[in-house]
Amino acid sequence: MNFFWFRRDLRLEDNAGLYHALREGKPVLPVFIFDTEILEKLDDKDDRRVQFIYETVSDLKEQLQKKGSDLLVCHGRPLEVWTELLKKYKPEHLYTNHDYEPAARKRDAQIKKLCDSQAVVFSSFKDQVIFEKDEIVTEARKPYTVYTPYKKKWLAGLSDFYLKSYPNKLYQDHFAKIKKTGPMLSLSKIGFQRTDFKFRSLNQSLGLKSPILKNYARDRDFPALDATTHLGLHLRFGTVSVRELSREGRKLSPVWLSELVWREFFMQILYHFPVVEKRSFRPEYEEVAWRKSKSDFERWSEGMTGYPLVDAGMRELNATGYMHNRVRMLAASFLTKHLLIHWYYGERYFARKLLDYDLAANNGNWQWAAGTGCDAAPYFRIFNPQAQLERFDKNELYIRKWIPELGTSRYPDPIVDHRFARQRALDAFKSALKKNG
Repeated sequence: MNFFWFRRDLRLEDNAGLYHALREGKPVLPVFIFDTEILEKLDDKDDRRVQFIYETVSDLKEQLQKKGSDLLVCHGRPLEVWTELLKKYKPEHLYTNHDYEPAARKRDAQIKKLCDSQAVVFSSFKDQVIFEKDEIVTEARKPYTVYTPYKKKWLAGLSDFYLKSYPNKLYQDHFAKIKKTGPMLSLSKIGFQRTDFKFRSLNQSLGLKSPILKNYARDRDFPALDATTHLGLHLRFGTVSVRELSREGRKLSPVWLSELVWREFFMQILYHFPVVEKRSFRPEYEEVAWRKSKSDFERWSEGMTGYPLVDAGMRELNATGYMHNRVRMLAASFLTKHLLIHWYYGERYFARKLLDYDLAANNGNWQWAAGTGCDAAPYFRIFNPQAQLERFDKNELYIRKWIPELGTSRYPDPIVDHRFARQRALDAFKSALKKNG
């Protein structure tokens, strides 16, 4: 018997690693681990992402039981869990899919070393991206650090070969035929509690057969409209295949497809330059005289800056775990440029709150907004919050939804003057650059 290890690929269909495991022909027992090394770092015991994973894993377990198989659900540190599983089941092969984050790569290296010591073959496959690692590089075989040429080569390399789904259904009889491995672990068993939050199902989020994707380029920047796919959560945990989404994007919306390219661009940046997880891609910007005002950060995080579009976005994030992408850019720019607070604090706040949190995308977008990342002329970009409001929510439908006290004495005055803040940011960035010659 062989194992397949689910991680960021929580689906049975069009799953690369699972396909290869099933195609080998030997019985495959799927495994999912509630990783305590990840869970113990979460601050909220009602974290909705854990609930989403729990519900998705429960559904996978039911699907597999209907096929006469099961999903072995474990709780613990992966190295310890796999040490026990290899000893108990004595498999020949452990299959999984690549994960590109620094901590995940370290984890997988440990598991491979364990497998090698037990004469178990460890195989991992590309699944969550169209192009990975060194597949899209410059003529000098170096990773791209600017988006536009990366995108051009990505699109030039796109073909039906890369978009073809893996036909997992052809081999579904190869799941191990076993009695139930045991009941599903409870949320409380893994240290969390259920909420009454209702997630958008994949069908509700998809929007591929509706006008959303066709009108995406026209409507995507207006937060009052329900004009985005809300697929981030499903893409993050792999309940949908990136190949399916890329096919639809190529057919219906090149602009939306470019968002998937951005996702992969930031993934390869994190893969090639793991230092960006905690430090600026352009190290000279660590020399900026960043402010450390706890009160300013609290007002930003609570949606009380006195700038309505920023505040509406932060309140939406705190209430729902989601924020419109246009407003995410503004909120990030405001913290880093208007309040001159290091992007890492904002990135960590979003990491706690976003349902669709993904390290590479979140980090990349925060550094883009802060001007410390991959950009030709980074620090000059300072969004004007009032101009953004007038352009993208001129009828105030979005801001009034999230700020009912707008226009009353209960809503604060602006935390800082825009012109003053803009000049302060420009001066701070220029000074940092002078220090570095």
